[in-house]
Amino acid sequence: MHLEDLRARVGQEIALSEWVTVSQEMVSGFADATGDHQFIHVDPERAAQTPFGGPIAHGFLTLSLLAGHLMTAGGAPRLEGARMVVNYGLNRVRFIAPVPVGSRLRNRAVLLNVEDGAGYAQLTVGNTIEIEGAPKPAATAETVMRVYL
Repeated sequence: MHLEDLRARVGQEIALSEWVTVSQEMVSGFADATGDHQFIHVDPERAAQTPFGGPIAHGFLTLSLLAGHLMTAGGAPRLEGARMVVNYGLNRVRFIAPVPVGSRLRNRAVLLNVEDGAGYAQLTVGNTIEIEGAPKPAATAETVMRVYL
């Protein structure tokens, strides 16, 4: 896709990812990587005694899935001539609903803005991370990416 074609899609959905299952192994690995071993994430027996009824994913694990699984698996448009894409930041992040271990997540991405820079285009994308069968999303976040041309 050319940059001008992408500009024409501002305000439109540009990707819908495949479903990704959040496993206990994924949650425990994230706990090990970050040092966040709160029992609601890593101790299924204790977590079962909470209002969640079992272990839940870290909010930041859910958010971090945007860096790979929930963006690349959705047929997100590829810009012709792009040399690389880097994460530039996040806006308006909210963790709306807990993600029970075993849940399936997907991302719905809407292009919010395209700005020109010196040798790059900066894209702002509104993401809604959905939980299969749940009335509320797990999280919403605006990601800001720079596509170097």
